[in-house]
Amino acid sequence: MSALDDYVATFRGETGYLNWAAFGPLSPVVRESMHEAVETLGGWRAREHLSVYGRAADALESLALLLGAERSEVVLRPSSTDVLQHAFYGLSGTVIASASEFPSISLTLQRAADASRGELTARWIEPADGRVTTDAVAAALDDEVTAVAVSHVDYRTGYRADLAALRELIGPERLLIVDAVQSFGVVEEDWQSADVIAGHGYKWLRAGRGTGFARFSARAQERLRPVLSGITGLEADGPFSGPVPPPAHNARAFSTSVPDHLAVARLAAALDELRAVGIPGIARQVATQTDELLAIAERHSIRVAAPHDPGSRAGIVSLLPDDSDAVGAALAAGGVTATVRAGAVRVAAHAGTSAETLRMLDEALAQR
Repeated sequence: MSALDDYVATFRGETGYLNWAAFGPLSPVVRESMHEAVETLGGWRAREHLSVYGRAADALESLALLLGAERSEVVLRPSSTDVLQHAFYGLSGTVIASASEFPSISLTLQRAADASRGELTARWIEPADGRVTTDAVAAALDDEVTAVAVSHVDYRTGYRADLAALRELIGPERLLIVDAVQSFGVVEEDWQSADVIAGHGYKWLRAGRGTGFARFSARAQERLRPVLSGITGLEADGPFSGPVPPPAHNARAFSTSVPDHLAVARLAAALDELRAVGIPGIARQVATQTDELLAIAERHSIRVAAPHDPGSRAGIVSLLPDDSDAVGAALAAGGVTATVRAGAVRVAAHAGTSAETLRMLDEALAQR
């Protein structure tokens, strides 16, 4: 068996689950890592505890490799929203963002602007279908803009923003802040285009909550004030007396405390698994599954909110039936788990989504 076959096999027993864009049930290797860490930290030998503490360094090394970043640019955080708080509260000037973004961006940006005493302003755009394209951003761009914030993959439509094109448009003088929760691990991307990457392992990585992480490029480290920096974000190590030390001169400046070691153990295990199989193989498998979701929707004459261009989509497909509640009820009755929201039924398939699950979706839509 190939590494991809081994990875797909870890989904064995999955039937009817098409809700990966909301939550990813923990993988077997993550559950095993969690149990081992619990047992170790439940013991009395401090030396053994170090083996769990060391998983933070393992996770950071994996993240740096997967993001194509320097180790000094990566930091562990409890959530992606936490990362975005560090970015927005440390900014000044004007930030462009879509008014229909997921609240991790829109709410956090507005709260940061409210607290900034006029130093930070949100410039909301309303692009067609909520898709943050270069044309939509260009229309709002001027000399006041210091950053653009965008979800790499839109949570409603599955539209995948072109980070390289956005980078070229805004130039090196502005920051590109990216929420990568719906893409990291299942989409091939050159992450060098982004200055701030906010990620989380509780969806597609199957690592559970508390497994957030960030990449702050050298440009972001230079321009963002680490206003939320805590004891782990200092140049000094550990407690201090006298004058307060300055923030660290790397991404560690954007940390506040020692991470949850149980969450880190889960994230490290998920990243080990990801590195073993490789993102390209997973991305191809997810793309194939998404094509099948679109084919099923077309077979039942259901409109969808999803990009036609395969290069502009990820694992999310939003069905737009005449009666979303009725379709949601039909899926639930047929054993299919999806998200019904705002007139749409969102389905999302992973690399290991079974043929049986796709068949269940097909049959449930036929019964609507």
